[in-house]
Amino acid sequence: MANVFSIDLLDSHMITKGVCFMLIATLSFAVMNTMVKDLSNLPSMQVVFFRTLGSTVFILPYMLKNKISIRGNNPKLLILRAIVGLISLVTFFMVLKRIPLGSAISIRYIGPIFGVIMAYFLLKEKVNFWQWISFVVAFAGVIVLKGFDIRIDYFSLILVLTSAFFVGIVYILLSYLGKREHYLTIINYFMLTCIFVSLFFCSNWRIPYPDEWTSVIGMGIFGLIGQVFMTRAFQLEQTSLLAPFKYMELVYALILGFFFFGETYTLFAFSGIILIITGMLLNIWAKQMNVKV
Repeated sequence: MANVFSIDLLDSHMITKGVCFMLIATLSFAVMNTMVKDLSNLPSMQVVFFRTLGSTVFILPYMLKNKISIRGNNPKLLILRAIVGLISLVTFFMVLKRIPLGSAISIRYIGPIFGVIMAYFLLKEKVNFWQWISFVVAFAGVIVLKGFDIRIDYFSLILVLTSAFFVGIVYILLSYLGKREHYLTIINYFMLTCIFVSLFFCSNWRIPYPDEWTSVIGMGIFGLIGQVFMTRAFQLEQTSLLAPFKYMELVYALILGFFFFGETYTLFAFSGIILIITGMLLNIWAKQMNVKV
């Protein structure tokens, strides 16, 4: 009944519950990243600690209460996914301190492209002509954005591309683990690994100032909200329907960046962002055409 209801809504060009959940998730992630950027004076690993601790406080008790496996069935791969995700998260948090919010998020969006390219060479997955074109368009967008936004230095570009590269690896690992592990088991491994590794850097930490505590607490809460609503969205709707709405996070980020940090873009720099999004949307379309063929 629920599936029929969703299809009827889609056929009527109405927003389904899954799409609403995705929009809430992307807004939550945008707010979380805004709070992370607001904590630019805190060490990056301390920010990672607070970000993951806030979610773990809610997730772990829920897993224990509902008897969801903590260990999982593939501990080695779960740890690998957690470490890869940690590297991506740390480099992204580092770059958020250095460049505008919208620029960091838009460049990191090319992560799935790295995943597809790695899957092509390592797993021999098929990549059609239009997907290759989409990759060129997206990378052209990165070059244009870097060329016309003087706030993006080369070290920051390396950081955000590193983050995107490891996002690509995460996508490959999730495509395997997602069919074999409970989604909360995967998230919990990631959270606990981040907490454990970040503690090795605690000698450089400091107590947050009073005006920083809102962001410290908020990023954990909004990060958890984003994860829960995104997971529910993908449970209710097909990926092909939801994927384009993921880029609403950038719209939110551009608005939040403007109001909270005074971030603006030249027309040429903004065209780079548009190219990146165009490339990613073209990739989604090309993959769907490939499936239908």
